[in-house]
Amino acid sequence: MRELRQARGFSLSGLAAAAGVGKGSLSELEAGTRNPTLGTLYALAGPLEVPISALLGEELGTGIEAGGLSHQLIDVHRTEAAVRETFRVEGRAEAVRQSPAHGPGVREHIVVTRGRMRAGLLGTEREAGVGEVLTWISDAPHSYQVLEAPFEAILVIVTPVSR
Repeated sequence: MRELRQARGFSLSGLAAAAGVGKGSLSELEAGTRNPTLGTLYALAGPLEVPISALLGEELGTGIEAGGLSHQLIDVHRTEAAVRETFRVEGRAEAVRQSPAHGPGVREHIVVTRGRMRAGLLGTEREAGVGEVLTWISDAPHSYQVLEAPFEAILVIVTPVSR
């Protein structure tokens, strides 16, 4: 994380302020003495303009859990234009997770494979059931809510490559 921060020209204080994360917390994350939450990772990925896998590591099978939803990285594909991360998502009944804004132009697509959910930008969330897809540009806070469990979905996050 320190290398990304420095490569992007952020001081520790500058990135902490841009991400809305405490400077002490960020220092501990960089030192490896603290484990980040999913929300913290997304908050940092936005100002750094990197996909979350750049902070998680791109090891397939890496898992993260937040708000009753678990995400398992199943693919990372890079092109000159974008990074596409694919996650398998599972959720328990009534799981709710709010995500901070990602970087500019980041797009999310979620395909429900089991159960029912409500997701999207805050205030404009929509419902989807098995076989349905929800898509939005995630440069603003957004949320995921399980309406019917057991719940499973495939989440694809497409992050444009900064030039």
